[in-house]
Amino acid sequence: MFVFLYTFSTHTTPHLNSELNAIPPSFSSLKMQYINIYFAFNSLIRERFCLSFYPSIEKYSASWGICRPRAQLLLFLAPKGQKTLVFFTFQVKITSIMFKRLLQIDKAALKSFFLFGPRGTGKTSWVTQFFPEALYIDLLKNRDYTFLQADPSRLEAIVLAHDSPWIIIDEVQKVPALLDEVHRLIEHHKRHFILTGSSSRKLKRGSANLLAGRALTYHMHPLTATEIGSSFDLNKALTYGLLPSSYLEADSNAFLESYVATYLREEVLQEGLVRNIGMFSRFMEVASFSQGCQLNFSHIAREVGISRKIVISYFEILEDLLIAVQIPCFTKRAQRQLVQHPKFYYVDTGIFWKLRPKGPLDTPEEIGGAAFETLFLQHLRAMIDYYRLDLSIYFWRTTTGLEIDFILYGAQGLFAFELKSRRYIDRKDFAALNVFQQDYPIAHCYLIYGGDHAETHGNITALPIQQALFKLPDILQGTADI
Repeated sequence: MFVFLYTFSTHTTPHLNSELNAIPPSFSSLKMQYINIYFAFNSLIRERFCLSFYPSIEKYSASWGICRPRAQLLLFLAPKGQKTLVFFTFQVKITSIMFKRLLQIDKAALKSFFLFGPRGTGKTSWVTQFFPEALYIDLLKNRDYTFLQADPSRLEAIVLAHDSPWIIIDEVQKVPALLDEVHRLIEHHKRHFILTGSSSRKLKRGSANLLAGRALTYHMHPLTATEIGSSFDLNKALTYGLLPSSYLEADSNAFLESYVATYLREEVLQEGLVRNIGMFSRFMEVASFSQGCQLNFSHIAREVGISRKIVISYFEILEDLLIAVQIPCFTKRAQRQLVQHPKFYYVDTGIFWKLRPKGPLDTPEEIGGAAFETLFLQHLRAMIDYYRLDLSIYFWRTTTGLEIDFILYGAQGLFAFELKSRRYIDRKDFAALNVFQQDYPIAHCYLIYGGDHAETHGNITALPIQQALFKLPDILQGTADI
C-alpha cells in the first residue's frame, strides 16, 4: 500500500488532473501517468470546509494491459476554525497504470508489421500507447466491421483523409480482404500499417495477402515476471495466469470464466469454426487433462464422443486461435529411441486452471505440476519472441521413460530445462538431465524447482522458479551470472 497526500485550499478547482512522478520502490515496475479525480461538492461545502484526502491503493483491475486500480478514498472535512473532523469514503479510479512491456519495435524504421497474440494480452493498449498519432480502425466495432466488410476498397478513402503515416487495424483477421488494400496503400501511398490479430486461422488457411516482405511479424504474450517487477506474485501467477486483467482483477476467477466464454462466442461460434459449440466446449475441458502430456488423439476422441479426425481439427483450431501450442520431441542426432507424439499446452496457467475440471480424485500435485510447467513455458515463448532469439522449443523423452520438459535449440545454443514443482530436490531428479548431457555435452542444463535457493550439481544448475523467471533473458542470451 502507498499513500499520496493532497491538501486543498477553499478555492481548489473541482477537477484535478495531476501527474504523479514519484512511485515507491515496491511499485517501480508500474508507471502511474495520471490520476483523475472529480469532486461533486457544491460551492457551499467548498466555502465552509478545508479538506484533505488520503487515497490508498488496495485493489487492481485491468483490461488489455492497462491497470485501472480502484482506490479507497478517505476524505476528511474540517469546518473552518474547528478541530472536529467529519470523514467519508468513496471510490476513485486511477485511469492509467501501465506495465512496461518487453516488446520493442523500431518505430523510426517506418516498417509495417503484424502483431499477433491471444485476446487480452495487451495488443491494443500497446499499439495505441506507442502510436498515439495513428489512425485507429477497430474491427471489433460493428460499425467499422460492416462498413469495410461490405467494401474493403473504402479503406483507401479513410486512410488518405488522415494525415498520419501510421494506421492501426485492430483484429484484421475479421476482414482478410483488407490486406489487398493494405498492400496497395503501402506500395503507392507509402503508408505504414500496424495489423493486430487474435487469430491466424483465416489468414493462414485462406487466400489472404500476408504482405510477404512488406510487413514484419511480432507476437504479444501474457505478462512476464520481468514486466511485473518486484510486485510479481508467483502463487497468483500459477493459479490465475498472467493475462493482464486476470492477474490484476479483484475477481480473477470471474474474469477467466468470461474470457473463455468470449473466445467460444466471438472467435469460435461467430466465425463458424465448428458446427457444435457444446461439443467443442467439452473438447476444451477434456484437452486440459493433456496439459503437459503427450497427445493421444484416439483417447480424447473416445472421451468427447467424436471422431479422431475431428479431434485433430479441434486442436488445430486451438492453435490457430493462439490459446494453445503443441511441442514436438527433440530428435536431432538422437542416440536413443524417442517418442514421436507432441506435448500439448494451453498458453497461460489461468486458461488451463479455468478449463481443467477438478474433483476429489484430482491431486494438487497433478494440477499444480502442469501449471508449474505452463508458467515456465509461457515465459520461454515470450523471451524468444521479445528478444528475437533464434531458438525453437521441444521436449525430450525416451521410450524407456526418461524425460526433460523443455529443450531449446538454435543459433543461441542448446538448453535443457527440467521442472519440479516440489520445494526440495534429490539426486534422482537429475537423472534425465545427466543422460541428456552425456548425449549432448554442449547442452546448458537447468533444473527449475519450487524451492528458494540455487544449487550446482556437476554441470547442472538448479534454480528456484522465481529466480529463473527473472534471469531467463540472460540465461538464453548467455549473459547470466549465476
